[in-house]
Amino acid sequence: MKSEYNTQHMLTEHTDKRDVAEIFRDRMALLIAQKGFNLSRFSKSIGIDRSALSQFLAPGSTRLPRAETLCAIARTCGVSLDWLMGLIANDTFGEDTAPMLEVERVTDDTGSRMIAEWHREAMGYKIRYVPSALPDLLRTESVRSFEFNAHNRNEREARDQLAKDQLTYSRRPETDMEVCMPLQRLQQFAKGQGIWWGLPVHVRKEQLEHMSSLIDELYPTFRLFLYNGREAYAAPYTLFGPLRAAVYLGNMYLVVNSVEHIRALANHFNQLIRIASFGPDRASEFISGLTAELPEH
Repeated sequence: MKSEYNTQHMLTEHTDKRDVAEIFRDRMALLIAQKGFNLSRFSKSIGIDRSALSQFLAPGSTRLPRAETLCAIARTCGVSLDWLMGLIANDTFGEDTAPMLEVERVTDDTGSRMIAEWHREAMGYKIRYVPSALPDLLRTESVRSFEFNAHNRNEREARDQLAKDQLTYSRRPETDMEVCMPLQRLQQFAKGQGIWWGLPVHVRKEQLEHMSSLIDELYPTFRLFLYNGREAYAAPYTLFGPLRAAVYLGNMYLVVNSVEHIRALANHFNQLIRIASFGPDRASEFISGLTAELPEH
């Protein structure tokens, strides 16, 4: 009997087979969804038994198909072995391989459209997000207007649409979104400090109530984790499942396409979750306990 596919043929010695198997399962799920097949029909199309396919796709499985089976999947679905095994971001033959890192210069308008497109592409995957201020989908219109008042009308409207799109996205039953942010940022907001200096008390009070209510409403498809900012630092970034990550740099995004770097950011996000002082079950309670105050002079 031929041995199962040896991941060392295509992967470095530093790559964990569990990570490769997870990416393989994610990309197989994407291919099956694109084909619109059930498991029985898909297994027939690639010439393997349905029960064997189910074993490869089982959560937590580290099994990978034999080389000939991988080639059959790639040939039948029109993808490359490198993409199937998570070595590249591009998923079709004949196109240029996406670079490991890209820089996308954006305005708020183009950036909002880009983020919305990445969300659509990652539908069905877990979205993990470290915001630069408050999470977009939790902001009230009054807070968005205050924060982006200096921007032109098109950019403000793009921000409004992005927030609405993300809220709609988070209400879909298949959504799986996690957000990590420092709890001190919410305390700072409640006191009207930093970028929120001059934001009226009643607007901040309304925002805190709105945020607390939405967190309860959206759970468990949306989960907020609050960590102590004195224990860890996190630049703003978003993980779009295994497809890509985007690190926010102001008027540009550093787009990460390599599996290894995406995995490193995912591990960083996991660390933020581990040290969180308030998990999704208590985040709303923490926010409800904040009081909007006049800033100290």
